[in-house]
Amino acid sequence: MGDQVTMIPEGHHTGQGWRAALAVLALGATAFIIYALFSSGFGRLPRAAVPTPEPVLAEPEPEPESGPEPEPERPAGAGVGQPAPPRAPVLAVVAADFWLSYLPDGLARSGGEVTATGARARFGSAGGFAEVQVEHGTVAADWDGYRHRLTVLDARATTVRGRPAVAGRYPGGGRVLAWLERPGTGALVRVSDSFGRELAAIAASVKAPVGD
Repeated sequence: MGDQVTMIPEGHHTGQGWRAALAVLALGATAFIIYALFSSGFGRLPRAAVPTPEPVLAEPEPEPESGPEPEPERPAGAGVGQPAPPRAPVLAVVAADFWLSYLPDGLARSGGEVTATGARARFGSAGGFAEVQVEHGTVAADWDGYRHRLTVLDARATTVRGRPAVAGRYPGGGRVLAWLERPGTGALVRVSDSFGRELAAIAASVKAPVGD
């Protein structure tokens, strides 16, 4: 007897292939459904509701207390005690070779005369006066001779620009300062009490070029 060969019908193989394809499709559909369910939140526990925090309002800044406004700052160099601007030079002629380069403010020439032996000039204002006198000749040959012919109350010795001098009160009122400008020329400055502080400055401003 020879070997028998079992023949499988062709339709039988075709049916098995369709069943396998349907199984794969069913498995894919099932997997897709399960994924869709979990993606939608099905089966998850609900999250606790978290309250939305209220916005924090910033506290307003306190208003400044009312009071006097601060004074504006003064520029550098401004303030009390600053020197006054320089004054214009003064030229008050007493004689041809004798004049002043300083007089207190407000004084103007109010009189005077020039003689062979000297000269006199007076400057006045509503607030007082200043008077300058120059003497030439033997009356002012030296300091001792000139000093003894002067009457000065409360006299005290001093100097004017290095020259010997005497200062004190004038018998007729006011303050006086007298000195020997050079041998043969004596000078005297007299001021009212209101210009007593200016006496030394007036005498120091004397210009006498000849023999100076």
